Amino acid sequence: MSDYCGAETTTTGAGAGAGVDPASAPASATETAGRAPVAAGPPFAACVLCQEPTEYPESYKGITLCPVCEWREAERTACSG
Repeated sequence: MSDYCGAETTTTGAGAGAGVDPASAPASATETAGRAPVAAGPPFAACVLCQEPTEYPESYKGITLCPVCEWREAERTACSG
């Protein structure tokens, strides 16, 4: 079975992997060394619905939604016609 990223996880035999998904395992220090910290960049505006950080800077004018709320809002408006 493959997930969205294309990585396959298979279990063969009793206890092979014990049902643990390798993608959910914590990343090692060498894997995270090249990644930027989560809070890098300008201060981000909070979502007006759930208060999660958005992709917009705090100086953005207008309604700011996080990616999840933005997706849900698009679903609501697409189906209301």
